[in-house]
Amino acid sequence: MGYLIVGGSGFVGSQVVNWMRQAGIEVDSLSRSSRADIVSDLTAAPPILRKQGYRTVVHVAGKAHAVPKNDVEREVFFDINLMGTKNLLIGLEKQATLPEAFVFVSTVAVYGRTVGELLDEVSPLNADDPYGLSKRLAEDVVLEWGAKRHVQIGILRLPLVAGANAPGNLGAMVNAIRRGRYLGIGDGSARRSVVLATDVARIMPKVADVGGIYNLTDGRHPTFVEIEHAIARVLGKRPPRHLPHTIANAGARVGDLVLRLTGWRPPLTSSTLNKMTSTLTFDDSKARRELGWNPRSVIDNADEWAK
Repeated sequence: MGYLIVGGSGFVGSQVVNWMRQAGIEVDSLSRSSRADIVSDLTAAPPILRKQGYRTVVHVAGKAHAVPKNDVEREVFFDINLMGTKNLLIGLEKQATLPEAFVFVSTVAVYGRTVGELLDEVSPLNADDPYGLSKRLAEDVVLEWGAKRHVQIGILRLPLVAGANAPGNLGAMVNAIRRGRYLGIGDGSARRSVVLATDVARIMPKVADVGGIYNLTDGRHPTFVEIEHAIARVLGKRPPRHLPHTIANAGARVGDLVLRLTGWRPPLTSSTLNKMTSTLTFDDSKARRELGWNPRSVIDNADEWAK
């Protein structure tokens, strides 16, 4: 048997499934969606898998793109990202043979940084938020399991991922610019690492063959202005206007107050402001050396994701 893509109905997972099938690779997808080949809720129990086993498992499923408001919502991250991973590994051990390789799709959030330039894979893993911490703990579980079971482990730490109908901040930016409701902050010179979802899909077989831990980016680390202008170009809109930082800062304080009093998160808070005005980039040179990673520019290929 070929590949099992766990989370194959999700944003990145569906890109991996589609690319592999177009390349003629045998693939099963697993998720809670009725469209999956194997329907399973990993938070509830280990999955029931095909007995003959899979050569490679790619674990893309996870909880992201949400800010928890209370302890119950925080715990959901650990239920999905950590317990779901543990249940998947239990399910794999019930097969006739273990996979030769296991690729875990993680996040640069494991570093726990909001500011930094070209952080590499040996940077400290200081995440303490529910998303970053749950993914960091899941990485530890996968690495320990692979070492004990002699399964080759690959871990991909992804930044902002660009693709059609992207969830999270990038998708929100596209929708806001489409509706004429987006305002940039300051001069928009802060940089962010980004990567194309389709490029992530294409590198999976190589990661499975080689193993290791890698940051993936497009290598360009565009500014907010470059991202905004690329989206506006594709949508046929004027580039967004920008608020002066002093006005944005005052608005963010009001947003913080609304959040504390009501629990509703306004579009602009201090957290949002910091993300839009701070540079946070990651070094992918290890992937270029060891995987032959040669990604395309997210800005130059905006037609692929900014619609």
